[in-house]
Amino acid sequence: MVALHIAAFAGSAGAAAQTASPAASASPIVVELFTSQGCSSCPPSDQQLGELAKRSDLLPLSLHVDYWDYIGWKDPFASPVNTERQRGYARALKQRYIYTPEMVVGGLAHDPGYDQAKIGKMLRMATERSGPRALPTMARATGNGITITIPETRLTVACDVWLVTFDRQRRTEVARGENKGVTLVNHNVVRSFEKLGTWNGDAARWTVPAERVGPGQSLAVVVQQASFGPIIGATRLDR
Repeated sequence: MVALHIAAFAGSAGAAAQTASPAASASPIVVELFTSQGCSSCPPSDQQLGELAKRSDLLPLSLHVDYWDYIGWKDPFASPVNTERQRGYARALKQRYIYTPEMVVGGLAHDPGYDQAKIGKMLRMATERSGPRALPTMARATGNGITITIPETRLTVACDVWLVTFDRQRRTEVARGENKGVTLVNHNVVRSFEKLGTWNGDAARWTVPAERVGPGQSLAVVVQQASFGPIIGATRLDR
C-alpha cells in the first residue's frame, strides 16, 4: 500500500444500490503511459498521450519511471512509486518484463503506445468491457476540502481507490542522455499516486484538503479491481 500523506477519512453514505448504467459507463477511460525522459523511444508515445489528453472521454496519465535515470539524464518527474505500479501491471498482465514506453489502457491491455490503430483497439476493448462500473465524483466541500464519493455498487471483487495528482503540462529541456538537446513536452504528469483505501461496494466518502491540489494541477480518482485488475471507474477535478 502506498502511504497516504493527506488527512482523509472513509465512511458510508446513504445511496441506492446500483449496477452498470449509462451514467456509470460515462466514466472516462484511464490511459496510463509509463515513460522516461531518458528514453529515446518515448517521445512519440508522449506525443500520442498529448493528443489523447484533448479528449474529455479519457483520463490520460503520464507516469515517469526511475529505472532509466542512470544513463545520463535524471528525469525530474520519475518516481519509484510509478515504477512499482508498472511492475504490478507486469504481474497482472503476465508480462515477461517491463519496458518503456508502455501504455496501459483501462488496466486491461498494454502496448508501446505510438501506433494510433493499436491505441484505438485498446480503447475499444476498455469501452466494451463487461462487468461492474463505478462512478466516483469529486466536489468542493465546506471548509476548504474536496469530497470524493462513490455510490453503492454491486462488485464481483474488492477494489482499490487511488488518489492521483498531476501537472497538466510540463516542458523540459533535456541536457544529457539519449534525448540530449530535445525539448520534451509531457502531458498530465503524475506527481503522486496514493491509495485512499479498499472499497467493497458500499457507499463511501472521503475528504481531502483543497490545498492538496496546487496551481496548474488536477486531481483524479481511479477505482480499480484489486491487484492491478481492470479499472472500473474514474473522475478528475481541475483547479
